[in-house]
Amino acid sequence: MSAYPLKTDRDLSGASRGSFTIGDAIADLRAARSAWRERQDESRDVVSFPSRSALEQVVAQLAAALYPRRLGQFRGGPAEEDNFVAAKLLAASTDLEREIGNELGYWQPEAGLFDSDQASTIVRLFAATLGDIRRLVDSDVEAAFLGDPAARSVDEILVCYPGAIASLHYRIAHELYDLGAPIVARLISEIANERTGIDIHPGATIGESFFIDHGTGVVIGETAIIGARVRLYQHVTLGARSPAGAARDDVRERHARHPIVGDDVVIYAGATILGRVTIGARTTIGGNVWLLSDVPEDSVLVQPEAQRLDAEAGLALRDVLLRAAAE
Repeated sequence: MSAYPLKTDRDLSGASRGSFTIGDAIADLRAARSAWRERQDESRDVVSFPSRSALEQVVAQLAAALYPRRLGQFRGGPAEEDNFVAAKLLAASTDLEREIGNELGYWQPEAGLFDSDQASTIVRLFAATLGDIRRLVDSDVEAAFLGDPAARSVDEILVCYPGAIASLHYRIAHELYDLGAPIVARLISEIANERTGIDIHPGATIGESFFIDHGTGVVIGETAIIGARVRLYQHVTLGARSPAGAARDDVRERHARHPIVGDDVVIYAGATILGRVTIGARTTIGGNVWLLSDVPEDSVLVQPEAQRLDAEAGLALRDVLLRAAAE
């Protein structure tokens, strides 16, 4: 039975909807909060939870620092460009340090005392990765340009392509995740998910020259490992399995449960790959393939091709399907 039994119009505080007051709603909400808090750890400081809107601004500032002209709208000369980047990085670092500090406050009861300068240390270490982030995003954009004949320029890809937008957010989020700010990282990933429909967990490990074509519906789980020069199409899932009878005592338990994808693999639209399976290098996975086991290098896996029926067989099958739908 649900912890929150639904109330009909007639049993809300023993009254009809017409006599249900704001005071009754407040009392119902108080009861719901109390029931929730009895089941949850209320020792955490939820007031200091990182702000999604603040992190959206942080990502915009970092994007402008990474790509001053294309994403930062900088229009000055070369001599002024470093000053523009410095201003964006200073603003991003200040806001990011505050949001990481909020996250550390949230984890404090569970993790113990953090150093007073922990947030600033994470930001400083993150800043040291920005050059690598830029180079990795560049490689992703170049891979998209080489892989998509519809692309007219690398600038078009960086600004317009969902895969490039998701890649930039992932590359930022992954470094923060590794440095000990998992909630901040997850929020940044979800900002990209909302914009693009591409869901990449910041814990995933992804090599250079990563290209997601079209992108909508792509899901990449936390422990997935993806090699270099991998191409995915829309609605690909690199997910986990939940075998029957698996222990669920600790929902926070982390273990390797997502696929490993080798270098130069291509996975076409709608493919679903689940569990800690290994896809060998240079393999091609066809559309709508359902895969639960390892695949050797240089393999090609496809679904059977659709069959064309002659007119008589087609009409007969249509009649069968119509009858089945009517039953």
